[in-house]
Amino acid sequence: MAENVFLFIPNIVDYFRVVFAFASFYYMPSDPWLASVLYIVRSKLGAMLDQLIDRMTTMCLCAALCHFYPKYMLFFQASMAIDIVSHWFHLQSSLMTGKTSHKVLDLSANPVLRHYYHNKLILFIMCSANELFFCMLYLCYFTEGPTVLFGVGLCRLILYVCAPLSFIKTGISLVQLGAAMSNIATIDTEDRKNK
Repeated sequence: MAENVFLFIPNIVDYFRVVFAFASFYYMPSDPWLASVLYIVRSKLGAMLDQLIDRMTTMCLCAALCHFYPKYMLFFQASMAIDIVSHWFHLQSSLMTGKTSHKVLDLSANPVLRHYYHNKLILFIMCSANELFFCMLYLCYFTEGPTVLFGVGLCRLILYVCAPLSFIKTGISLVQLGAAMSNIATIDTEDRKNK
């Protein structure tokens, strides 16, 4: 009897991540705390990250933020575009060069990306800070949270702590995009030579 690929544990985890994500989106207009908890639980289940689900959920949250912060719509749109395009190019570059995963980089690869993908602590901190930044922007629209330091609310404080890391992660995404495009250009050049 053949194994049922649909019931593999990583796939089941991803199914729950999608359910939590859509539950979060459902509650975004009416219950910011429940929406945030469901969103954060969704991202923490991501020990087995799936690129498509990660991109989709962050993009949907940014779409909600466009509604709540229309003056910053261009920022959120740029964030979505950079995230999608850089990860897509990086994944395609990895596949074209025969890598088994987009996280597998050789020692001659870009040092920024090598440290980003090979150091699980750095990867976890950067991804978590990015998710928390957008989540706290969402929560701050409704509440600052309990006051914790110099009259600043907890949500706002977490936002301030995560903002620089989120911007650095965007910079890393741009580095990732440049490296992937360079890899694809090299493959294209080699293909043309061999014709």
